[in-house]
Amino acid sequence: MLLPLDLTAACGDTVVSNEEIKLLVDLAPERFIGFASVDPNRPDAVEVLEHAFRDLKLAGLKLHPSKQSFDPAGERLAPIYELCLAYDKPILFHAGLSWEPDALSEYSRPILFEKVAYRYPELRICLAHFGWPWVMETAALLLKYPNVYADTALLYFDSAREFYERVFTKDLELTWIDRSLRHQLLFGSNNPRFEQIRMLSSLGKLGSAGFDAGADQGEERASIPRNGGDWHDRP
Repeated sequence: MLLPLDLTAACGDTVVSNEEIKLLVDLAPERFIGFASVDPNRPDAVEVLEHAFRDLKLAGLKLHPSKQSFDPAGERLAPIYELCLAYDKPILFHAGLSWEPDALSEYSRPILFEKVAYRYPELRICLAHFGWPWVMETAALLLKYPNVYADTALLYFDSAREFYERVFTKDLELTWIDRSLRHQLLFGSNNPRFEQIRMLSSLGKLGSAGFDAGADQGEERASIPRNGGDWHDRP
């Protein structure tokens, strides 16, 4: 999944534009899924996003409340959410800690997304990074709202196995994944920042049916990521 970042309101430009994402996807459409970005604070946000969906054919929207400085439940987001519903596109939210400069983590605390899930029950949203360090809040939202998903891109310290063991066997119960949440989890790695094969292998070694050690056979996905098709695809 290729993700751009629009910081027009704060910085006057994009880090990676929707058009650049489209060019990359076109190089290998069988391998890449391209998402759009729009700064909700720019006055033409709806027009920019509609262009990305209608003309660039991008598959969803990535929003970063911390870096783009907005409340995810704020009124200015309503037209953006409604456009995503109109085009049947999911939203990937940055959730939890943001260690980038000029990015307040408070805007991305998982509980702030509850109003979005409640007001728009047909809107598919994914809370990236499992909302770490507020993983219990994320788990609660997954349990309560079937339109909420999360991903495993939450390696904030150097050992993937130690970190995942901490989060999924101590902060949370591994049986919660197996019995209740596995169909709302996607594999995420923050690649190229982290090595996805090492992360996938570490998940597989947790001993959960929800985390299949597919990486040992050179696969790029575990069992959880395959369920992600319910989030970013429609039949």
